[in-house]
Amino acid sequence: MSENNEKETLKDKVEDLKHTVTEKAEEIREKAEELAGQAQDMAGKAMGTAEKIINDVFKKNQAEEAEFTEEKTDPKDIEIAELKKELDELRDKYVRLYADFDNAKKRMAKEKLELLLTASKDVIKDILPVLDDFERAQKAVEKTEDINAVKEGLTLVQNKLANTLSSKGLKAMESIGKDFDVEQHEAITEIPAPAPEQTGKVIDEVEKGYYLNEKIIRFAKVIVGK
Repeated sequence: MSENNEKETLKDKVEDLKHTVTEKAEEIREKAEELAGQAQDMAGKAMGTAEKIINDVFKKNQAEEAEFTEEKTDPKDIEIAELKKELDELRDKYVRLYADFDNAKKRMAKEKLELLLTASKDVIKDILPVLDDFERAQKAVEKTEDINAVKEGLTLVQNKLANTLSSKGLKAMESIGKDFDVEQHEAITEIPAPAPEQTGKVIDEVEKGYYLNEKIIRFAKVIVGK
């Protein structure tokens, strides 16, 4: 087949394709116009029906309103009035509860303060006899030259003070020879351990630690072996 014949054939195919597409487009356009017309007719019928229904309802309502001239209370107004009444009652209840809570809080704070003051008063009252013993011991030291008697008197006063504080829940912490524990001890310094088994243990106390009712109130200041 010559080159000219091939071109003519391709040209004919293109023309046929264009003709086919044009026909299809025309069919689609006609179908769309038909559907649009049907939709418009249906919309018109629906609007007419809706208007008829609205007019019927409006006429019916007018007839009912003409028959009943007596004014009626709307149930919603009754419900709103009841809700307002309940709201006012709840508001009054809240105000009373808040006032009671505020008074209770102030009373508890006052009782707590009084309790703290009373607790301190009781402890001090129990320590006063020990203070009296110290004053008597001081006067005795000024009048005697017997060192052993002075030592014995001071030991008695110390024991009395320790017993008094012990009755209030105070307990001395035993640290020497124990493993160093950061939850109980405060390391002041480290020194070479006198023996290998004393490495990491408390060698000496600089300041004793204390518990009050099993709770630490002062850490022990210690010297640790390394």
